[in-house]
Amino acid sequence: MRTALALTFAGTLTALALPAAVRAQEHSHATPAAKAPALSPALAKALAAPNRDADRQRDVWRHPGETLAFFRVEPDMKVGEFAPGGGWYSRVLGNYLSPKGRIVGLFSSPGGDAKARDSAHAAAAAFPAQVQGWTGRDVAGTQGLALDTVSDADRGSFDRILVMRMMHNMMQGGHADSELKALRDLLKRGGMLAIEQHRAPASADDAYSDGSKGYLRQADVIRLVESAGFELVASSEINANPRDTADHPGGVWEMQPTWRTKRPELEKLGESDRMTLLFRKR
Repeated sequence: MRTALALTFAGTLTALALPAAVRAQEHSHATPAAKAPALSPALAKALAAPNRDADRQRDVWRHPGETLAFFRVEPDMKVGEFAPGGGWYSRVLGNYLSPKGRIVGLFSSPGGDAKARDSAHAAAAAFPAQVQGWTGRDVAGTQGLALDTVSDADRGSFDRILVMRMMHNMMQGGHADSELKALRDLLKRGGMLAIEQHRAPASADDAYSDGSKGYLRQADVIRLVESAGFELVASSEINANPRDTADHPGGVWEMQPTWRTKRPELEKLGESDRMTLLFRKR
């Protein structure tokens, strides 16, 4: 099974291959890198909420306010968060989105595995109560959605979908194409897909940047998402960390906050170098 996945990803990389001159410009893609936008009072208030006290120590590396402003997320939007996990960004969104807005946790279980499907459905059902517990947000303004239960009312109804540090899982699992298509179907015409992802150097080899180490080459991500029916609107260096060499034998999990191997020299470097990309549905 592992070999099959590796072959699938190798084929994807071949299809995504870019000229060397383009890869050399990976950190300054043809679309100009955007500067960090100013925060609105509503976003600043959301970030300062007491329910984020335990999360706030990561703000210096994750720049949630600047990132959401770059993604052009407004309080009255319907915003999907793909694979919200422990809810770090869900808490920001739960504070920020107005009663007219809506936060939707998006859960996927590709491959037809019954146990994974049941887990995704359970996570979707639990999501509104989780957000309410984290932020006090009314469950009426929150939704959990398993991607194999999408209704006609869901399709074409989202203003933004956020994929935060999850593209490597899609690509390593061999289901990036199907999941990007599912996310595209949820977006309104002109709706936007927002991606933050651990970034491998442009010179990283295929074996290191296949998703197994958590890092992906920015040019590969751009080409893959564009091939799924999106156009790149802008890139940003908001979440860049040039001190991260992104070549760790144990992958991104050697960096904070996981700090798996406890190498002291890596503890000082903060979190991973990350690309921040905004795409529009074509």
